[in-house]
Amino acid sequence: MPNNQLKLKKEIFSRIKAICHSRKKEEKFIPGKTYINYAGRVYNEKEMINLIDSSLDFWLTAGRYAQQFEKELAEFLGVKHCLLVNSGSSANLLAISALTSQKLGKRRLKPGDEVITTACGFPTTLNPIIQNNLIPVFVDVSLGIYNIDVGKIEKAISKKTKAIFVAHTLGNPVALDKILKLAKKHNLWVIEDNCDALGSKYKNKYTGTFGDISTCSFFPAHHITMGEGGAVLTNNWELKKIIASFRDWGRDCYCESGQDNTCKKRFSWQIGKLPFGYDHKYIYSHIGYNFKITDMQAAIGVAQLKKLPQFIKARRKNFDLLYGFLKKYDKYLIFPQATKNSQPSWFGFPILLKEGAPFSRNEIVNYLEDNKIATRMLFGGNLKKQPAYKDIKCRVFGSLKNTDLVMNNLFWIGVYPGITRNKLNYMIKIMKNFLQNYEQ
Repeated sequence: MPNNQLKLKKEIFSRIKAICHSRKKEEKFIPGKTYINYAGRVYNEKEMINLIDSSLDFWLTAGRYAQQFEKELAEFLGVKHCLLVNSGSSANLLAISALTSQKLGKRRLKPGDEVITTACGFPTTLNPIIQNNLIPVFVDVSLGIYNIDVGKIEKAISKKTKAIFVAHTLGNPVALDKILKLAKKHNLWVIEDNCDALGSKYKNKYTGTFGDISTCSFFPAHHITMGEGGAVLTNNWELKKIIASFRDWGRDCYCESGQDNTCKKRFSWQIGKLPFGYDHKYIYSHIGYNFKITDMQAAIGVAQLKKLPQFIKARRKNFDLLYGFLKKYDKYLIFPQATKNSQPSWFGFPILLKEGAPFSRNEIVNYLEDNKIATRMLFGGNLKKQPAYKDIKCRVFGSLKNTDLVMNNLFWIGVYPGITRNKLNYMIKIMKNFLQNYEQ
């Protein structure tokens, strides 16, 4: 780049830094007036400079920043392949769609095959199963942990079962060793929805690295953000190529954007009924999508990824402080339990009202919201009772009693790094004001 352009860039970046610092100085927390979000973006000038740097390249699709992020996230987690996509929802759809590929032979998922999952969670774990004409098999969750009850999975397996697709609820890892043991025994695929759990560990290994495929989300509410964005992760080279194909229109070619002839035989393929030598860049082996990300989004992610370790630390600290205060109210409330042998990177702090509590969920939620503290339900509660899913083909193993308890009695509050100690102290004060009215 010519020196005059480098000089202009330096000047632009300096002014961006000044704007960011000025904006941060204007941010003041006023107890009772400033709304405390359950989650949100935490950033400084580094994200803004990367964003502008990428925009000045004017390479509008995935480029150098996307490649850098894929490499660095894979290295951070300890997984071989990372493919960026435009959202965590798209990542989940790609993960399931990839397993329907004819390239997988007898192990491919076919319409009517069953996938074990839960009805307790976010719709985008369930949707790809339905969208690929597969049958979800709902297993109940464990209270306090809120993940699939692993002790019930094996009895839920039938001759039609081909996969297990589970999310690490609110950052709390699923008991993966038990699931992997069952998967090996019954020759099942394992897919991890890691969208709420980036940075969580199970047996000293990051979640998102155990399954055949896993997914991440970089929505503003998640552990790091690109605004919109997601990733699909795998250690399997063949699955990596299939995922890339479904992401990039279904093409057979696996060249990166702006590259040609990675395979060294671009005009020497004979695939399907196409003529010999048909351009490999325009051969389609799957009915795919266009789920690519822009380099400007990835540029933000590169800066965010460097902050992930401190974000994880802040989430755990906020969680521990809330737990330390609330534990004395266990007469009325059930508090979250980390899965055995895990270190969650908590997405939120779930609170379940016990049956017979002297107040309702609506009462405490409305009190918190009236005092400017954001609350959330555990996403869709029991998805089977949501209007969108009333006519789906599914199978329920046993009862969904705990899932219904979660739907009726659970809410959660934030622990994200943007909740400073002052905000946390205010949250604790407001909760104390509510709960002490019921002390005897």
